[in-house]
Amino acid sequence: MAYSLLERIPTIDRVLDGHAASLGRDFTAYRNHAYRVANFCAAHASPDPIALEKIAIAAAFHDLGIWTDGTFDYLDPSAGLARQHLSGSGCEEWTEEITAMICEHHKLSKYRGDSRWLVESFRRADWTDVSTGLLRFGLPRSFVREVSTAWPSAGFHRRLVQLELERLRTHPLHPLPMVKL
Repeated sequence: MAYSLLERIPTIDRVLDGHAASLGRDFTAYRNHAYRVANFCAAHASPDPIALEKIAIAAAFHDLGIWTDGTFDYLDPSAGLARQHLSGSGCEEWTEEITAMICEHHKLSKYRGDSRWLVESFRRADWTDVSTGLLRFGLPRSFVREVSTAWPSAGFHRRLVQLELERLRTHPLHPLPMVKL
């Protein structure tokens, strides 16, 4: 199977440009992460244009609450931002699926909800990126490398480690609130 690199995703650019002030110096790192996740998810899902738009929205918002709400317990704030976006763009009918994509993307086990939804593909895509390709869920190493070359980390993974260490210091009994079994 041939995988195509998605080089320009207008929805990701539009959403993140609107949150550039919140992202600050992490803007490029987060944008590149969103693009990598979108590419990996699209490769898993072979999406049509509507599915690709859902992937773009979820990718843009899935971790954004870290910066907009200043918290490492960010799933609900990120999902809330996505719900506002969907409401304002006339796509309310996608709310349940995109909320699940965001709220389940750090799930350790397979998502067992609606199999028609993009939740499992999105979960796998984020784990592929966060693990820097150690977990690929069937994606070819060459494609993961191509995506990571096109959209380099730009300090994203280092920033995650910093945030995790800060959270561990302040919440030693609950350091990773976004991870689910």
